[in-house]
Amino acid sequence: MPQTVHTLYTHHYSWLRGWLLHKLGNAFDAADLAQDVFLRVLARRERAAEAAMREPRAYLRTIAHGLVVDHWRRRDLEQAWLEALAAQPEALAPPPELRLELLQALVQIDRMLDTLKPAARKAFLMAQLDGLSCPQIALRLGLSLATVERYIARALRACYALQFEQ
Repeated sequence: MPQTVHTLYTHHYSWLRGWLLHKLGNAFDAADLAQDVFLRVLARRERAAEAAMREPRAYLRTIAHGLVVDHWRRRDLEQAWLEALAAQPEALAPPPELRLELLQALVQIDRMLDTLKPAARKAFLMAQLDGLSCPQIALRLGLSLATVERYIARALRACYALQFEQ
């Protein structure tokens, strides 16, 4: 596998960085994400090496696309976080270290929410952000009470698991 990664890197790094530059419009971000793509390739198993050698650019582009999506989502989340902080009185603003920790937690929660089915995510957010009960959510979403309870339980388990990843 290391030889495969070396071959991929030497033959396709410049192309990938150019592709990412076109997508991101920033050479530094493109270079960072190109490196991240190859770190992901290194972390993959032998089976991935076969796909990488058959269609190397498609393989690299697929990994890079996921990283680009994550990059833009993080930027959007950071922007929303900065806007929320700006709306707070200075005296209530958390210190810089805590801001970073909170932003990292938000990114992890966002990633976790993205793993849920759209209906499960919506039910969980309605419960957490709107304070709705399971029967109210079931009524609004047109789902059974048991389904809503299952969705919320699944999301809570995922949140609980996040706590132990740190």
